[in-house]
Amino acid sequence: MITVNLYYKGKNGNAKAFAEEMEASGIADAIRAEEGNLRYQYFTPLNDPETILLIDSWTDQAAIDAHHASPMMAKLAALREKYDLHMTVERFVSDEYAADEKFIRK
Repeated sequence: MITVNLYYKGKNGNAKAFAEEMEASGIADAIRAEEGNLRYQYFTPLNDPETILLIDSWTDQAAIDAHHASPMMAKLAALREKYDLHMTVERFVSDEYAADEKFIRK
């Protein structure tokens, strides 16, 4: 699994408005329905209300590449422009390290 954390940064509530429009327009649901998508979820950092964090997980790089080639990307890019957002990205590959289980309270 590959997880990409995208931080959308804006001004005057633009990042939140972007995420709300992604949800209301159905674009987020369409991305969630794409083959290989495991998670597509927005969050707001408590210490930075002008940033929205998107946690986006995929089965593999081929699924990400197909997503990037999909018509959804043009719609998403247009909304980023509309809200004048800037982004930073972190990328993680899951290794399912079992020894961490003892630290997780279920």
